[in-house]
Amino acid sequence: MIRVMIVGTGGMAHDHARAYAAMDGVSVVAGVDTNPENLAAFQKEFGIPNGFDSVSAALAWGDFDAVSNVTPDGVHHRTTMPLLAAGKHVLCEKPLAAMAADAAEMATAAQAAGVVNMVNLTYRNVPALMAGADIVASGEIGEVRHFEASYLQSWLTQPAWGDWKTEDQWLWRLSSAHGSLGVLGDVGVHILDYATFAAGSGAADVSCRLTTFPKAEGNRIGAYVLDANDSFSMHLTLANGAAGVIHATRFASGHLNDLRLRLYGTQGGLEVLFEGGKSQLRKCTGANLEKAEWQEVATPDVDTNYVRFIKAIQSGDSVRPDFTRGAALQRVLDRAVESNADSCRSLPV
Repeated sequence: MIRVMIVGTGGMAHDHARAYAAMDGVSVVAGVDTNPENLAAFQKEFGIPNGFDSVSAALAWGDFDAVSNVTPDGVHHRTTMPLLAAGKHVLCEKPLAAMAADAAEMATAAQAAGVVNMVNLTYRNVPALMAGADIVASGEIGEVRHFEASYLQSWLTQPAWGDWKTEDQWLWRLSSAHGSLGVLGDVGVHILDYATFAAGSGAADVSCRLTTFPKAEGNRIGAYVLDANDSFSMHLTLANGAAGVIHATRFASGHLNDLRLRLYGTQGGLEVLFEGGKSQLRKCTGANLEKAEWQEVATPDVDTNYVRFIKAIQSGDSVRPDFTRGAALQRVLDRAVESNADSCRSLPV
């Protein structure tokens, strides 16, 4: 039996708890939260027997094997490091840390501890992405030369997910003082991983423009100063020589949560889509190139990150995306912020 503890009991923690509850050989044995009301409600909902107000208190108890860290981004580093030192396996929410130096320290510590470590980049659960990456790796589309990727949300233009003007769960995402890195930190890490994983290469250099739009009088709602970026446009050159663009926004009217990627190689092209909650992979290769005809590719189901995390613990194997990957992505995000502050100059990663 793999005994799991969940650190942080907010909205996303419920997804973790439900995922583990659906697995054989896994038991959620404890929760950790500094808010006693949230912790008690979480324990009651999922039948979790033990609760603690800190990671240190949980470690003093110690009867768990693995952890899902679902705390806010800014505390991933300080909550994960003692868990790694204690030899616990960790699945950490994205982004791995709020800055590259902290992410690198976490990756080094995880490797030294010899534990299973994973970043919950949820779009690795998309069958089209995993199958598309395999096609690129097989050489079927030749050498990747160009790519374009987008992550489109619209919750600043409509209330499908709630009223951002009145609900704290959304307002904090718009305020740097409340720990938000804006759309770049929230979904930028997802689309950056999505594009570069499929392309089979990490970033070599990046330039980026961040944009914050006026959303309220004085750019403030109550305690929240609305200064975090709402959109970004990024140009990347990859280590394999491919060049392309990535952009994301919360003002994409007509799109609730859509990811698009197009990869163009010397022998073909791919479209890797996750739109309307549906995964789709299309390709144009071989004889279809001259006619510019695209065909849909069947994609097998893939295990979720939660399942792969537990399987890795059971088998003793490593699993991807690991903390090293999370640290590499965070370096790109840090450079993107620096680029925006330096007239969008291209910076090496």
